[in-house]
Amino acid sequence: MSTVAILGTDALGGALAHSLARRNRIKRILLIDPATGTAKGTALDIQQAGAVERFDTHLATGRIDSLIGASVVVMATPVQPRTTAAHLLQQVAPLTQQIPVVCADATHENLIVRAVNDFELDRHQIVGSAPTGMVSSMKAIVALEAGVSPREVSINLLGTPGRHPVVPWSSATIAGYTLETALTPQQQTRLRSRIASLWPPGPITLAAAAAQVVEAILFGSSRILTCFVAEDATRATCAPSVGVQLGPRGVVRIITPDLTQLERVHLENATTALD
Repeated sequence: MSTVAILGTDALGGALAHSLARRNRIKRILLIDPATGTAKGTALDIQQAGAVERFDTHLATGRIDSLIGASVVVMATPVQPRTTAAHLLQQVAPLTQQIPVVCADATHENLIVRAVNDFELDRHQIVGSAPTGMVSSMKAIVALEAGVSPREVSINLLGTPGRHPVVPWSSATIAGYTLETALTPQQQTRLRSRIASLWPPGPITLAAAAAQVVEAILFGSSRILTCFVAEDATRATCAPSVGVQLGPRGVVRIITPDLTQLERVHLENATTALD
């Protein structure tokens, strides 16, 4: 029986638990929130919604050590000046062993690097799902500009979304046509100017992104999702955004995109800024 353990039950943690529960693909969701003590109320609220929305996912609560045996662990606690996120992850790391860890908040790009460097998690074991949320937002604004469904849009995100986002515009497509072919220069300029304002995504978007990543890990997926992943042998303080394929152990493959020379320079500058 697959169990997803979620640490943190604020707006993001609660939205994620509800999103996973209503999909009805996961048998059990475990809510853990030692900081606020709201886990029981959140679990009960979502469980009662099941009768209305017709899902039967079981929600439970517990202490940190109850996550042993979970299929996936999700960090949903934001990084703040007095954060418990790093402290929680430090406690969680020895319990996870080979359990994949998903960092769901937009502030977790540095937490992922710390987990690898200080808490000795394998870099393929831990990912950040927030960039998947920003890619969804990017698809939405491109679709609005082109007058099509977001499903017709293919676009990716590299670098660090909050500081140095790198969008491979040359490989972006709309219904199979390159973005440069499908949109006018004026439309392309408007899109480029709006990218920075899309970060950070809100809690509902972050929850939807994390749910996609969790399900890709649990059930395997041929989809390429965009996640924070710690680089190999790096001194960077933040994990960059890259395209990945996911499976039961975490990252199965990191996708190397085709970039123009200018896009490659932008990506190198973004990577250098992480050091």
